[in-house]
Amino acid sequence: MENSNKKYPKTDSISKVEEPALEYTKIEKLETEIEYNPVLESLILKAIKESEEGKSIPHEEVMRRLKERYPFLNGV
Repeated sequence: MENSNKKYPKTDSISKVEEPALEYTKIEKLETEIEYNPVLESLILKAIKESEEGKSIPHEEVMRRLKERYPFLNGV
């Protein structure tokens, strides 16, 4: 087997790849409004109303129930 240094000689200067300078801007508001399916929109509004009325289950409680029911999710 030949010496691999002959195929790939070491160089003192390593060429670098530089990303072109771009100006990243934040989009404040979309110009167009998204039209949702009326059924989806009504379900979202219902969920928001129920949440405001306190009819929802807190995230911590949901996670506790999941880990109790599915012990293999303990790493989640």
